[in-house]
Amino acid sequence: MVPGIDFLRNELGDDGRDLTLRWSGQISLTRRILAVNIFALLLLAGGFFYLDSYRSRIVDSRVAQTAREARLIGEAISSVDPAQRNPLVLRLAADTGSRIRVFDPGSTTIVDSRTLGLRNFVLQDPDKEDRDQVIARFLDAVIDVVVMAPRPPLYRERNEGQRWPDVATAQARRRVATTVWRAPDRTPVITAAAPLRAGGVVMTTVNARDITRTVRIERFRLSMVLLGVSIVSILLSLFLARTIVRPLRRLARAAVRVRLGRAREVVVPRLPSRRDELGMLARALSDMSLALRARIDATEAFAADVTHEMKNPLASLRSAVEGLSRVKDPALQAQLLAIVRDDVQRLDRLLSDISEASRLDAQLSRAKFEPVDIAAMIDGLVAQRDARGIERGIRVLFDRNPDDRTIVLGEGARLERVFENLIDNALSFSPDGGLIAISAIPDRDELVIRVEDEGPGVPDEAREDVFKRFHSVRPDSETFGQHSGLGLAIARTIVDGHQGAIFVESREDRIGGARFVVRLPLAEMPM
Repeated sequence: MVPGIDFLRNELGDDGRDLTLRWSGQISLTRRILAVNIFALLLLAGGFFYLDSYRSRIVDSRVAQTAREARLIGEAISSVDPAQRNPLVLRLAADTGSRIRVFDPGSTTIVDSRTLGLRNFVLQDPDKEDRDQVIARFLDAVIDVVVMAPRPPLYRERNEGQRWPDVATAQARRRVATTVWRAPDRTPVITAAAPLRAGGVVMTTVNARDITRTVRIERFRLSMVLLGVSIVSILLSLFLARTIVRPLRRLARAAVRVRLGRAREVVVPRLPSRRDELGMLARALSDMSLALRARIDATEAFAADVTHEMKNPLASLRSAVEGLSRVKDPALQAQLLAIVRDDVQRLDRLLSDISEASRLDAQLSRAKFEPVDIAAMIDGLVAQRDARGIERGIRVLFDRNPDDRTIVLGEGARLERVFENLIDNALSFSPDGGLIAISAIPDRDELVIRVEDEGPGVPDEAREDVFKRFHSVRPDSETFGQHSGLGLAIARTIVDGHQGAIFVESREDRIGGARFVVRLPLAEMPM
């Protein structure tokens, strides 16, 4: 387990993720985009700390080089006569760029390249440097504190050889010793001491300003790169935030207006030029608002239609009841009572159909679809009709191929209501002794069910109207008020809820007659 994750779990508990989400939800999307990109830049800024290890490697390499030079210088001095020692020291100091001092076994200085006239080791006074160097030293100090770099001791001149730790070590242990010091201007000073064959010690001192200069140059380059990347990253973050946040704000404002009940006034932007997820979201919200507007209009129209349809039987019922209080003739009273019973039955039927039609959408949205064999269902409906007896000598024939696939995903009771309504509608319009032909034929990934009758057919201009609520055109032989005009509307709602289609067309094989066609998606066959 990661310790940080364990800590968060212990501190936040089971609701830790919810608390984190609530916390992040309080920050605007623009700021979060900037924060994420700036965090990545801060990781890049860690390169400044890498420069400290880079400097340490350079210093270690220079210390090793200085130690080799001190040892070689000691060998060279030990191999020449004392008379040739001073010119050799001057030449070696000039070649190596260091100050060379030779101490006798008593740690007394016997040769110094500076007293011989070569002043190639001069420490800079930080108080006399320009402002750029002051800023550079300040940055050096800050980075050293942050990375907790070890701080070398301050370099100070010493008159006696024994006061130099390198000289004391070289004399005591007869080996090369080195030390890294810190000059007043924070540049490294490296001293190295090597023992001489005849006794004594040679010590070299060099101010490695080039190391500090190299590190500062690399830091400046990294700063320029980081500055450029930061500017580009911030601009890209703002551009990204603008392309994401502004459309989201427009969509959010439109959604709020829809929520406040102003759906008719709102035009949700569709963002047609955007082909990304935001464009998909905008078009989905626009379609949803249009669907909501259509649903509101349909609800208003439905309420108006219900009011209109309820007024007719209520007016008839009121007239019959008022007539009963005035009529004394028993025959007329019986006739008025029959009218009252018919109107009550009509109201009961109308209310039942209205209740079912108003609940269909919600019920279908919650329904759990299961495999339904449409052919077996229609077989059962036809058998039930035959068992009850069909009036006027009408025949119902179901033509099917037993090998055809006829299984769809749906709610069996609702689909059964569809075909009951279609068969009832065909029976109403069929002539005496007519034939109702039903077929179920698979067509690619759909099942096509056709219900054909030999009635008068449906005019072209009324083929959509027959599916509207309360639209009822009944044959002359049927008693008025026996149908609410919701049967085909309910059938279309159920078929639409099953991702299918229902429509009516004329029969090409006959002069008259109607053909109702239902298309339902077939269930996928198991592999």
